[in-house]
Amino acid sequence: MTRETLLQLKNGTDIRGTAIGTQNDPVTLTDEAVSAIAKAFCVWAAKKTGTSAPVIAVGHDSRLSAEHIASLVEKAVCACGGNVILTGLSSTPSMFMLLQDDFGADASIMITASHLPYQKNGLKFFLKSGGLEGSEITELLEIAAKGTFPNGNGTSEKKSYLEIYANGLVEKVRAACGKQQPLKGKKILVDAGNGAGGFYADLVLKPLGADIGGSQFLEPDGTFPNHIPNPENQTAMQSVCDAVKRHEADFGIIFDTDVDRAGAVSHNGEEINRNRLIALISAILLEEEKDAYIVTDSVTSDGLAQFIQSRGGVHHRFQRGYKNVINESIRLNREGKNSPLAIETSGHAAFRENYFLDDGAYLVTRLLIALAKCAEQGKDLLDLISSLPEAKEKTEIRLNFRGGVDFKTLGNGVIDDLKEKARRSFALSLAPDNYEGVRINFSKDAGDGWALIRMSLHEPIMPINVESNSIGGNAKIIETLYGFLKDYPFLMTDHMTKTI
Repeated sequence: MTRETLLQLKNGTDIRGTAIGTQNDPVTLTDEAVSAIAKAFCVWAAKKTGTSAPVIAVGHDSRLSAEHIASLVEKAVCACGGNVILTGLSSTPSMFMLLQDDFGADASIMITASHLPYQKNGLKFFLKSGGLEGSEITELLEIAAKGTFPNGNGTSEKKSYLEIYANGLVEKVRAACGKQQPLKGKKILVDAGNGAGGFYADLVLKPLGADIGGSQFLEPDGTFPNHIPNPENQTAMQSVCDAVKRHEADFGIIFDTDVDRAGAVSHNGEEINRNRLIALISAILLEEEKDAYIVTDSVTSDGLAQFIQSRGGVHHRFQRGYKNVINESIRLNREGKNSPLAIETSGHAAFRENYFLDDGAYLVTRLLIALAKCAEQGKDLLDLISSLPEAKEKTEIRLNFRGGVDFKTLGNGVIDDLKEKARRSFALSLAPDNYEGVRINFSKDAGDGWALIRMSLHEPIMPINVESNSIGGNAKIIETLYGFLKDYPFLMTDHMTKTI
């Protein structure tokens, strides 16, 4: 494997690639690459933990290639002197939590590609201190590219942790509610999308007394035959909303493939996602501690900012990317600012009280505690966000770049030009709390809303998020943007006119 080939597998703070080749998508996460990366992590973890023969726990989600990759990782780690604990089907958060427990592992690897199509797979890495940063992934790949590894003969054993992890969530709810079965009498439906999240119904909800009738797609199936396991996917969210209404459930839950993200559904079948999800968990936390900084990604709404402020909190927008918002929340705490939560509109949520781990199951567990307490008081959970101002219109447009161009440089140049245009316009203004791309406010006559134009973290795409407080406002905003962006020949703007 060449250095360049290996580095192409880096995806932010993860490794991702194609594990099962198709006609238009050849294999990039080869056996050779997986073995080299696993050996590199063993060497790197030994150095970081001060352990000559580190014990590395290896888990995976439901993907078709998962067990094969787990076997490759097992053999590679043992071949260079490390020891392995195979945890089998696991969630990503559980693979970090086992390092905080007396499980016997020094580090861990989770085999997953989150919500990506069935042919994809990847690896996430953890030490007891947390998940790796992007720079550390680069360091790993540099070690893998050199290919110089010690010889050894490590041991391997099988031992599941998911049941222990689930029991910790059960005990948290019981302790918070003061009852063994605080969800008794509640019908709570889980949609796992055939990923790894099916455990939550049987191992968490049932012991708490909930009726899980109507739960769907709990069985692991790496072909994902029903819908993409992704709370952001419209088809997936509609599926769980319909199920809640059909079964007259009190609450619905949807997880992504590896359970580090979640979304929810109210008893009336309305989705609690994106800004509504952030508002709900913010309301819960701000009842417990005032003056808290809620760190979110950059595409959150102005209504959310008003809501958090009205509850005594501070809305702190930052860059997209779950590690970005987590690290920003950690930074604020180090400065003496109370920041208990870092959360993205994608459903990634990390609590200070839970090691700043992005954990969809923990987020849902926090919501269920609130649900049980509201029921005791004769209240509806949605009462907590009844005052949330919501946009009348929301749109996301993803502009592609024409092939063969330096899209990062060109895209950033467009964003700089947009900033200058906004500064010179009476109807447009730059948002003061902007940390990514350019966020432009549009006056009432110009669209009565805002637009965020940014560059994708990894792809040749310029996403544009638009929200308006008036019906027809998005069309005005998009028309203004199109009038400016159409003059850049490297941007594929033709489809913008269809949204006007």
